[in-house]
Amino acid sequence: MTNPDGPLIRRLRTERPLVLCLTNGVVRNFTANLLLAAHAVPAMLEDAKEAEEMLQTCANALLVNVGTYSAAQADAMRAAVVSAHAHSLPWVLDPVAVGLLSPRTALCHELIALCPPALIRGNASEILALADQPALTRGPESTDACEVALPAAQELAQATGAAVLVTGPTDYATDGLQTHAIIGGHEMMTRVTGIGCAMGALAAALCAVADNALQAAVACSQLFSLAGTQAATLASHPGSFATAFLDAVDSHVLAATPTTEHH
Repeated sequence: MTNPDGPLIRRLRTERPLVLCLTNGVVRNFTANLLLAAHAVPAMLEDAKEAEEMLQTCANALLVNVGTYSAAQADAMRAAVVSAHAHSLPWVLDPVAVGLLSPRTALCHELIALCPPALIRGNASEILALADQPALTRGPESTDACEVALPAAQELAQATGAAVLVTGPTDYATDGLQTHAIIGGHEMMTRVTGIGCAMGALAAALCAVADNALQAAVACSQLFSLAGTQAATLASHPGSFATAFLDAVDSHVLAATPTTEHH
């Protein structure tokens, strides 16, 4: 397990990017708290016109998570990705349960075709399905191994121009040419609602300050792996683990920042 990119994490804390999150209702609170723990700024909107205006004025990145999308939110997602592209802002796609349900699968393909994302984050089954390959899935849970999805992730990256982050016991980050494996984290991370979805939000924040999306994907995975490992030493049940995980993210961001700051 490797420490996340120190200069990039310092940039994250210094610049505090604002991430507009069009995300699912189950995870909004945890996602917002995770971004705050990482010293970024969360914004949660549903209205298409407000999303466009925020991306025009003050947002630095966009997260699109289709976990509990509605028809109205799908319209906001379409408008938001077009606005993000128009203002040269990175956007991240989290294709929750793609492959299991055809409407969300079609929506994700539509969004990618409309304006390709900077980064796609998903579990192995979601990445396989998004690449139009057979996948085994049970709702938001993957029943495919990450290693099985790696060739699909590489192909998807080459086809879209996005960095792809496949998450699981071992995470794989690829841009189609380079691939990084990140080992770490803890099984307890799978027992807290929102940790995976919040990872997409952190990836968006890092995309806003990184040199490229692959760098952001690797740093995001490393930070989550370290936070999960640290949290597991302090908490053995899901409720306390969620709190310990947020605290661990904060501590690692602070640790990457020089102790002497100029104001």
